[in-house]
Amino acid sequence: MERLVIIPTYNEKENIANIIGAVMALPLEFHVLIIDDNSPDGTAQIVKELQQEKYANRLFLVERAGKQGLGTAYLAGFAWAIEHKYDYIFEMDADFSHNPNDLLRLYEACAEGQADVAIGSRYVSGINVVNWPMSRVLLSYFASRYVRFVLGVNICDTTAGFICYKREVLETIERDKIRFKGYAFQIEMKFTAYQCGFKIVEVPIVFTNRVLGTSKMSGGIFSEALFGVMRLKLSSWFRKYPQKK
Repeated sequence: MERLVIIPTYNEKENIANIIGAVMALPLEFHVLIIDDNSPDGTAQIVKELQQEKYANRLFLVERAGKQGLGTAYLAGFAWAIEHKYDYIFEMDADFSHNPNDLLRLYEACAEGQADVAIGSRYVSGINVVNWPMSRVLLSYFASRYVRFVLGVNICDTTAGFICYKREVLETIERDKIRFKGYAFQIEMKFTAYQCGFKIVEVPIVFTNRVLGTSKMSGGIFSEALFGVMRLKLSSWFRKYPQKK
């Protein structure tokens, strides 16, 4: 088993069938794992129907009791992926802000290039964001610049959530020590992979704001990212990271 796309969901009934269908239609075979936090809109039921009708051997579902945070959803997905021995594990949103076709480019960067971690980057070649208000674009862009400066990592899009990891990366990272649950989780994972000696490559993408459904972003997510990075940097001075073999 090679490629697994992990998609966390909460109230994504407008998008879930289409995003799964788009991934399944790619010329390379990808499996999809949905981590659903008990969506009251019936997202999980749609996934179950798709499992039975179309994608019995390629679509999987983990249902959780309630909203537990983006980070814990991905950590649950990582554990599942490692247990089932996938070689390349992807993070992706359900709302088409990430173009499913770009999964192929992220995979290529890891499978054929030198990357251990490939990031679908909004900022590595300018600012490639569509349909965001300018205030949010600037907040996201300068938050990434701030994180890059504080942590000392050469990553333009530190909060990106469109990523391919080689399995070795997720096996090496001490996942039980990942602390953040919101979008700072994305920063912590990249910084930890960097500290473990893995090669991180940014692949330019165009990020398109969701058309259907409701955004899960909040001011608290950005404050966690802004204030959490200082704690992350300080703690790194007193911690020994396992290294890439």
